[in-house]
Amino acid sequence: MLKIELLEGFIAVAECGNLSKAAEKICRTQSTLSLQIKKLEESVGQPLLLRDNKGVSLTESGETLLNYAYKMMQLNSQALDELKECQNKEVIRFGVPTDYINRYLSSCLLEFIREFTCIELVIDTDVSGNLYKRLHQGEFDVIVATHWQAPAPGHGELLFERRFHWAAAKGGNAHMRDTVPMALYPENCPIRAQVFANHQISMRPINVLLSTPSPNALCMAVENDLAIAPIAEFRINDQMEILDPVEHNIPPLPVFNESLYLNPDTQTKATNQLITLIKANVENLATPE
Repeated sequence: MLKIELLEGFIAVAECGNLSKAAEKICRTQSTLSLQIKKLEESVGQPLLLRDNKGVSLTESGETLLNYAYKMMQLNSQALDELKECQNKEVIRFGVPTDYINRYLSSCLLEFIREFTCIELVIDTDVSGNLYKRLHQGEFDVIVATHWQAPAPGHGELLFERRFHWAAAKGGNAHMRDTVPMALYPENCPIRAQVFANHQISMRPINVLLSTPSPNALCMAVENDLAIAPIAEFRINDQMEILDPVEHNIPPLPVFNESLYLNPDTQTKATNQLITLIKANVENLATPE
């Protein structure tokens, strides 16, 4: 095994061409340096220096070892620097709705992980209502969530508005039933909450057939004429038709805000960097996956 302190002395000798000057350069005695060079030669099993009255020069083996010695010293230095930088590794706890995770990973989170190697980004997914609750309980530093109201000043920032529409299968009949079959996001999702908050007694009764955090599952339920569902505008395709809530006597859907919400007690320079990166990618986040 080649020890770093032996390689350091060897490099000094190679650069100075003189044991005395090399010893002075690395603050060792000449006898100590000579002993280290001897140990290094014993380790590699070959002579590394040619000595004469003018000083020392490298043998062919010495030239070969010198190239590796520089690389090993550089790697050693890089490892120490990185360990020093990461000894107080910061953790950011980030929450995002289950149906958003792919969009946020591809647009900005992977970039953040790649750039800030001394920060551990802990990502958890849940429905927006649960994310708010867990943020207030101190489980998160930053979350992205959907709500029909914008964040309170100092507690978050609006990213963009997201429109949802009631969608039914084109040419289907699920939306015409006396009791309306619905596919909805799970409990504690603000979109689901608004469906029931805006449902009036004069409207047709609701029968929830499917609860899921997956927008793809909601879309499949609609396309197969199993139910109607609140679908984000950009997800509506040519197999669906948009329903007018007034005409079909179903609850109106408000415009929803996709926003950043912050834990004011845990904000750091690192969380600010994450927030800045998310905001810089708003255009990509607002468009379809």
